[in-house]
Amino acid sequence: MKITDLLSEKTISTTVFATSKEDVIKQAVALIANSGAIRDVAVYEKGVFKREDESTTGIGEGIAIPHCKSDVVAKPALAAMVIPEGVDYAALDGEPVHLLFLIAAPNSEDNVHLDVLARLSEMLMNDEFKNKLLAAKSKKEFLKVIDEAESEKLEEAEETEQFPRVLAVTGCPTGIAHTYMAEQSLKDKAKEMGISIKVETNGSGGIKNALTDEEIEHCEGIVVAADVQVEMDRFAGKRVVQVAVAKGIHEPERLIKEALDPNTPVYMEGEERKTSGGDGKPSVARQIYKHLMSGVSHMLPFVIGGGILIALAFLIDTIAGNAGAKNFGDVNQVAHWFKTVGGYAFNFMVWILSGFIAYSITRQNKGALAVGMVGGFIATQSDFNILASIQGKDYTLTANAGFLGGIVAGFAAGYLVIGLNRLFKFLPKSLESLKATLIVPVLGTLLIGLTMYLVNTPLIYVNIGFTNMLNWLAQNNLTILLCALLGAMMAIDMGGPINKAAYVFATAALASASSAEPSGYIIMAAVMAGGMVPPLGIAISANLFPQKYKKNQRRDAYVNYVMGAAFITEGAIPFAASDPWRVIVSSVGGSAVAGLLTGLFGCQLFAPHGGVFVLATIQPSGWTILLYLLAIVAGSFVTALLLGILKKNADNPELGKWKGINFPWAK
Repeated sequence: MKITDLLSEKTISTTVFATSKEDVIKQAVALIANSGAIRDVAVYEKGVFKREDESTTGIGEGIAIPHCKSDVVAKPALAAMVIPEGVDYAALDGEPVHLLFLIAAPNSEDNVHLDVLARLSEMLMNDEFKNKLLAAKSKKEFLKVIDEAESEKLEEAEETEQFPRVLAVTGCPTGIAHTYMAEQSLKDKAKEMGISIKVETNGSGGIKNALTDEEIEHCEGIVVAADVQVEMDRFAGKRVVQVAVAKGIHEPERLIKEALDPNTPVYMEGEERKTSGGDGKPSVARQIYKHLMSGVSHMLPFVIGGGILIALAFLIDTIAGNAGAKNFGDVNQVAHWFKTVGGYAFNFMVWILSGFIAYSITRQNKGALAVGMVGGFIATQSDFNILASIQGKDYTLTANAGFLGGIVAGFAAGYLVIGLNRLFKFLPKSLESLKATLIVPVLGTLLIGLTMYLVNTPLIYVNIGFTNMLNWLAQNNLTILLCALLGAMMAIDMGGPINKAAYVFATAALASASSAEPSGYIIMAAVMAGGMVPPLGIAISANLFPQKYKKNQRRDAYVNYVMGAAFITEGAIPFAASDPWRVIVSSVGGSAVAGLLTGLFGCQLFAPHGGVFVLATIQPSGWTILLYLLAIVAGSFVTALLLGILKKNADNPELGKWKGINFPWAK
């Protein structure tokens, strides 16, 4: 299908004036309604704006390509607008939009809107073509410019070459415009240089024009211009240049020359990505963040799925009248089932985090995934322990490294596997499979086990140190200070040794508390409040400061309202993993305030778990329940405000004009 098959004089306007992005989109929808392709214009317009909420379709260079795929579209259609004075569209480059194409596509499997959008993106990379459209004096001239350019492009597509000299892969994580702009930029420059090229695109419509094994074998060099994960091991033994997708758009000639340069390094299987360009390798911080986010994105489904099921278990036990029970969440059989299944999902959380950090570091090496998951599993285990005395009673103190140890395990596993691959590089090709199936899994697992033993074991003494300090505070009647410290400890490592020390101390104090000596009940209340604050604070901050989070992060943050209410501190872990010091500092501040206020108000809690589902057990009854809620809410808002101050703004063009509360120094 050609662009001109979808476009007519009825759906073109070459003299549009618009005051805002909303205004220009509404005018474009009115134009496309002239095609007769839309059954319900209001529903279609709503769909266009919903797409804009995901990310702006202002692709830069004065161009916008909004689109919507909907059941109310009877047949594919296209509208085009020239906006001589431009309009503020929140485009990716911040520049006004002068040329807009709106695509209407039926909700079918052929993805016609993606094909048209891809072709438009490629053609609009040509400045001459774009300028001709902007200068068109009439609708007929506008259509003629498109028809001539598209016909030439389709003729070029028919010319095929068996084995191109250069292969390329382009891809971007949001939308598809940059994917195809990079593709067209590389193709145009290769044609100008007289060099044959084939480009594989990794866009939102999936992989297209995929490179074959035969083409890879016969090519002279490969360019990977992508900000998404690309299968790299297929390029082993070939010269490979790896850059961000933006460089594919702006520096195609340099990339093609480098791919053909005999001095360009050959890519080795499992090799760490090397980024070419004047700016050299990406910064260490950028690489670390990229690998962390790979682990976090794979971990999130386990956190959310497990956390919600555990919260449901508490709700079921509350309805069954078991809110005061010490095994709350496990008393009712249905509640027990929900908590068990949720717990199983939670158990995978840190293992997945570690495994996919290692997987990302090694560019999708399956051996690294296994070694990383083993390291993450060890980080969550408490196989190393020591006897200690707390308040005159003997306890077996255990240690695990928690999610922070899981991060350590992921990075250690990734670089261990890279090291092993390089160490056994001397093996002949006939034994390559032996390295992948035997050497790396066995030696990698052994080495990560030794590494995590060294990480876990010293934490026993950290645990003992904190427990002794808490014991001293309790013995010296410093309950309010103790509550503040315990609250802060719950937020430091969110399930690690410091968190566990606070929680074990609180449950021990709860067991020895009585009406005559209620400090143990107050301590338990402070610990629960401190553990509820981090997820609640993150959820609140996503509402108050949406500019600090990308859309998918805000969506995940809102789930933390449920997590925090159920005393599931682990809901904050994905955010702490991706931005450790800001999230942990903010969480510690809020949790300390919640613990301090709990001690100050003298709130007593008789259950060791459950969050809001056990509020009925708070003593003394009456106003104390409200004061306890006030302590939790106050601490949560402190965390949210600290996050608003400390976190940097994310790239959120879809937020439009309102970007939440802003602190000038935190932009």
